[in-house]
Amino acid sequence: MEKKYGIVVILGMCMLILLIGMIKKKGEMILNFFVRMVCGLVCVYFLNGYFAAQGIPVSVGMNPFSALTLGTLGAGGFALLYGISFCQFF
Repeated sequence: MEKKYGIVVILGMCMLILLIGMIKKKGEMILNFFVRMVCGLVCVYFLNGYFAAQGIPVSVGMNPFSALTLGTLGAGGFALLYGISFCQFF
């Protein structure tokens, strides 16, 4: 009887360790998303200001859709948003 309880305890501990690993990985993914989003929005803000100072009428809006794009795609999303904006300009 005690052997069965020992096996259950060991299996339970293994499951707990796997669960902690999965939670840590998801937390890391969420943190990376928010870091990319914030850095991207800061870059958009400063690049919009730079283009306005140079007289170039190209700007990317800072809204939830662009924040989602920046957070998901990172630097590629940044280039995508400005690429679309430049295509509309020409």
